[in-house]
Amino acid sequence: MSPTTRVRAADPDRGTAPVTRQPGRYDGRVAVVTGAASGIGRATARRLAAEGAAVACLDIDEAGLATVVDAIKEDGTGSARALTCDVTDERAVTSAIEQVTAELGIITNLCNIAGIGSFSHTTDESLDRWNQVLAVNLTGTFLLSRAVLPAMLEHGGAIVNTVSTAGIIGQPYSAAYCASKGGVLMLTKALAVEYMGRGVRVNGIAPGGVDTPIVHDFAPPDDADFTLVQRCMTPLGFAHAQEIGGAFAYLGSDEAAYITGSILSVDGAITA
Repeated sequence: MSPTTRVRAADPDRGTAPVTRQPGRYDGRVAVVTGAASGIGRATARRLAAEGAAVACLDIDEAGLATVVDAIKEDGTGSARALTCDVTDERAVTSAIEQVTAELGIITNLCNIAGIGSFSHTTDESLDRWNQVLAVNLTGTFLLSRAVLPAMLEHGGAIVNTVSTAGIIGQPYSAAYCASKGGVLMLTKALAVEYMGRGVRVNGIAPGGVDTPIVHDFAPPDDADFTLVQRCMTPLGFAHAQEIGGAFAYLGSDEAAYITGSILSVDGAITA
């Protein structure tokens, strides 16, 4: 993170950004949100539940999942179920989707938000870390999408993936992260084209910097060139997690019925 970066939000759930929920927009829907224990995933799960969805919150962080489900109950709207799931584990993903369907009903919405990343000189990046980043960000998105598609093709549905500005423009010290997010971008478009006209929409959200726990993993190397790092920043400062959650809620709703194969940048003009 650049020493000049301005953070706009102090509260990880609400910050100071206005939130305009649409109660009832997700009534009767069943949504799966990965990475739901914190950050954008947490904000999205709370937003969809507040608008009426039954939300399956998936993450590897059991304690974090418990807090988000408790928060949804305290909000007094929607319902939520916590499921521990490693999105890189094919069997775990299949089992989780089967369990959600059995307990909550046919899945209508999938928000692929689980993700990891960090800054590193490419010459210092280990193969293990490269594989881990691609496994969580790209393969995890594929596995969840593949698991929900059969039911969505029968009943209809919407998938929204997390692309990031790193999937649109080059970002220094993050070759693995950029490669994974560029893959998510093209996976999103490929699925949208493959299933257009069959009742399934697939879109992506490309956030810039967001005030969530993952930003602490993106500490530039000690000898980083901050003129390069500034390419990833915006004078507007970091977004609030709930602002990105609002974008997920919109693209997954009937209001976006004519939108598929699109990448919505929510980045304070980083990619403008």
